[in-house]
Amino acid sequence: MHLIIQGANVETADLKQLAKLSGANGIEQIAPNVFRLAAANASAEIEALCAKAQLDFAFVPQSQTLNQIGLVVMDMDSTLITIECIDEIADMLNLKPQVAAITASAMRGEIDFAESLTQRVALLAGLEQSALQRVYDERLQLSPGAEKFLATLQARGIKTLLVSGGFTFFTDKLKTRLKLNYTASNVLEILDGKLTGKVLGTIVDAQGKADWLKRIRDEWGLQRTQVIAIGDGANDLKMLDEAGISVAYHAKPVVRAQTTYAINYSGLDAVLNLFAGSE
Repeated sequence: MHLIIQGANVETADLKQLAKLSGANGIEQIAPNVFRLAAANASAEIEALCAKAQLDFAFVPQSQTLNQIGLVVMDMDSTLITIECIDEIADMLNLKPQVAAITASAMRGEIDFAESLTQRVALLAGLEQSALQRVYDERLQLSPGAEKFLATLQARGIKTLLVSGGFTFFTDKLKTRLKLNYTASNVLEILDGKLTGKVLGTIVDAQGKADWLKRIRDEWGLQRTQVIAIGDGANDLKMLDEAGISVAYHAKPVVRAQTTYAINYSGLDAVLNLFAGSE
């Protein structure tokens, strides 16, 4: 296995200590602040050192390349983008603390996602539709490295699916802006230019996300091993479980404990460094 180390600031002393702890036979810089330690072995001390130094680490098979991947599936809120859209919408009604508390509880897996979404959207009843555009224009930002990440996937012909417990107002815009192949999310009911506080149709919840991954995977005749899934909250776990390679991105502990890799400090493009020859 290779040990991939990356972060905002990778100190030489930390690299040497990690090489010693892992028994690696060499250190190679593969990108700015990204290093590959060859023929490395796992050690409990590696995680502790990396956490202290705020470094991301991953043990990856030497043969792992993006050439083996056909589909990447991503969550939207706090994954592809830096915000939770519903929390920012709620802020337009001065209800962000109440809604954000429910969001956080759902992401930790403490309450059912569909139930939490119904509760949160109900609080938005009466809000002008124009507030959604304000959130998109004024508050929505892509996660660091997102554009580089997606451009690399697209250059290699890898399909992309953005699947979200959020709303089509945002996923539709991101699909066009980022040239995504597929998006799936929830539809807010709007009457006379105002939110009614209801969601139309079946809610895209944890199982819904997993079902969308399987649908697109099967449509392209791909194997589980050819799919990467990336998410941050408990409602992503079923989706992540359907992928051969799962990535917890700046995620809750319950997610980090159940994924192949975790990116805690670096940008979304850090996922590329887990694959040899990905540049």
